Amino acid sequence: MEIGSEIANRPRRGGEDDGRTGLSRRGFLRVAGLAGVAAGLAGHVARADGQIGYFAMDLPDDRLAGMLRTILRIRWHERTMADRMLSDPSYRAYNHFYAGQEAVATGVCAALRNDGPFEQIDLVYSTHRPTGHALAKGVDMAKMQAEMDFRATGLNGGYAAEMHISDPSVGFIGADGMIGPGHVIATGSAFAFRARGSDQVSVVFGGDGTYATPHFHSALNNARLLDLPFIYVLENNLYHQYAHYSYSCPHTDIADAARAYGIPARVVDGQDVFQVYNAAKEAVDRARAGGGPTFIEAKTYRYYNHLGAPGAEVGKLGAFGYDPLAITSFRPEREVRAWMQRDPVDIARATLIDWGVLTAEAADAMEAEVRAEVDAAFAWAAGQPLCNPEDGLKHVFAEGEVMPRQVA
Repeated sequence: MEIGSEIANRPRRGGEDDGRTGLSRRGFLRVAGLAGVAAGLAGHVARADGQIGYFAMDLPDDRLAGMLRTILRIRWHERTMADRMLSDPSYRAYNHFYAGQEAVATGVCAALRNDGPFEQIDLVYSTHRPTGHALAKGVDMAKMQAEMDFRATGLNGGYAAEMHISDPSVGFIGADGMIGPGHVIATGSAFAFRARGSDQVSVVFGGDGTYATPHFHSALNNARLLDLPFIYVLENNLYHQYAHYSYSCPHTDIADAARAYGIPARVVDGQDVFQVYNAAKEAVDRARAGGGPTFIEAKTYRYYNHLGAPGAEVGKLGAFGYDPLAITSFRPEREVRAWMQRDPVDIARATLIDWGVLTAEAADAMEAEVRAEVDAAFAWAAGQPLCNPEDGLKHVFAEGEVMPRQVA
């Protein structure tokens, strides 16, 4: 079903008009979806088997505002990392930036159980691009930033850096520098939940490049065979490293591969946090009720290159032009700018203002608060002690330590 027909044919719910625009929350979501198509997203972006429930409109205002705050926290953390990398020679972190994809992590994690004992919270497995997932799940920003900069008081003692950060206390099991293994481990967690009668849910994030790995198919196959409480969130940002995903995948919608395993699959506009939340809420409810796995493909875009900040400028969002690691400009600049016109921050902000959840002044104040929080997190991290080089040989074995030595 194409997004236009699905929205146009849905009966309008009365009693929610704010008197200013003539649009209910549900109505705004319909119009936003149509605007996305008009902006160039193909109809398959929101095609699904059946209809996705419009759950976001029924959330209380504080939870809706919290989604925008999370998007802003991720965005300004990303931008500050990029600026530090470009301007501060003492900055040690080298990151895979998540800017542009904030609505995916935010919408998914907003549908999860993130507080409580470890035996009750939902678990998230991440990728080599983990910062957005971590912040959305509740990881402490300052400690995470200290970890990124190899500080001894960082989230994981300075051992993880970016691609292996982990915080089980909030259900963020960790990032993964390899492409794919996290998916299989996440199904193992889902199996454990079912075996002990828990209603927890296991979620794994993966990029479009994961399709070409054996782990992708193994995870989906086992999740369907065992009807596990497992949700696969594929963030299709079009490029794995420097190649368009069409070079390794025959599907326009990678979700078609999940449907082949008999798994319910949704394709959503990953720039719209409320579309993402709606699909995630449906998937979580199904998993908790024993209905098995779900696959969500979010069409999204990263504003920076694969890693680092080549082509970016201090104080400006996004990267353009030549990337020395790719040997070429691998993305058309017009493509980057077109996606940036459908920015997750702008969409969430405009929606909440239209719904009467926030005023423009309140949204501006929220962003100012977030920027101050991010600045404070970076300042705290920069003041923490660095790791000792010799400590890199700790934790190599289950017991004992490897003594450092100088090789002649």
